[in-house]
Amino acid sequence: MLRREVRLRREYLYRKSLEGAAKADYERRLAIRNALAAGKPIPTELRGGDSRIRDADTYADVAHDAPRNHIDDEYADAGAVAPKVVVTTSRDPSSRLAQFAKEIRLLVPNAQRLNRGGLIVSDLMAACRSNGVTDVIVLHETRGEPDAFIVCHLPYGPTAYFSLSGVVLRHDVHDETVGTMSLAYPHLVFDGFNTPLGRRVANVLKYLFPVPKEDAARVISFVNRSDGVSMRHHTFNAGAAGKGRQEDVALKEVGPRMEMSLYQLRLGTLEQKQADDEWVLRPYMNTAKKRRALG
Repeated sequence: MLRREVRLRREYLYRKSLEGAAKADYERRLAIRNALAAGKPIPTELRGGDSRIRDADTYADVAHDAPRNHIDDEYADAGAVAPKVVVTTSRDPSSRLAQFAKEIRLLVPNAQRLNRGGLIVSDLMAACRSNGVTDVIVLHETRGEPDAFIVCHLPYGPTAYFSLSGVVLRHDVHDETVGTMSLAYPHLVFDGFNTPLGRRVANVLKYLFPVPKEDAARVISFVNRSDGVSMRHHTFNAGAAGKGRQEDVALKEVGPRMEMSLYQLRLGTLEQKQADDEWVLRPYMNTAKKRRALG
């Protein structure tokens, strides 16, 4: 099994290394295509190999025109295959962190909670890969307060690291009639993820959840404001049989709620310390008030 994982990882890195050449070839074909469409002469730097590029462009179609990249390979089956998520914690969790892990397990459909015990990270990732797990969520704490939320996509990554603040559990929400949590697949709302990095982070969070049904009365929102992501969980009632007017829709927060802040995005899984960093929050970035990484 270990040799198979090494071989698959090597093949993935090889495909990733070819992305630069494929992108450059696509840009040359696009420049020649635009010049011919506008009736302009072909750029001088492309005239040497224009016949080869035009011949290759003859067989291009919409589905295979733009080159694929490693991001496409990471989520190639997203939406077609339901995700299988494992939720775990750091070692020896407090009662509050264990309760938070239970609520995250209920928040994410098809998720399973795993008691960490004495498992090291490499053994945890190997066990999840062998059982077909698509994503692993690891929760950490400081002095009994949840303060870290890590999402690792399997088998190749990426891994997103979030810091947490303002965590409110379901029974801490100011509503004594919180009741049981619905297990329906939720609708997702993403607002403010406008940059390429923001859309990348939105995909990491979005593909934790399966595709919902149209009549599902449950919604999870991720709202980005100044690189701080607010997560809220609501159920809604649109009137009898969904025939109520728009102003009759009532939202009810069922928790949990939390504030998330991305501080690292790594091109690899949790145990791969040698993996490249796609984005890291640096100390000097905090002084750039107008700079927004997520949108």
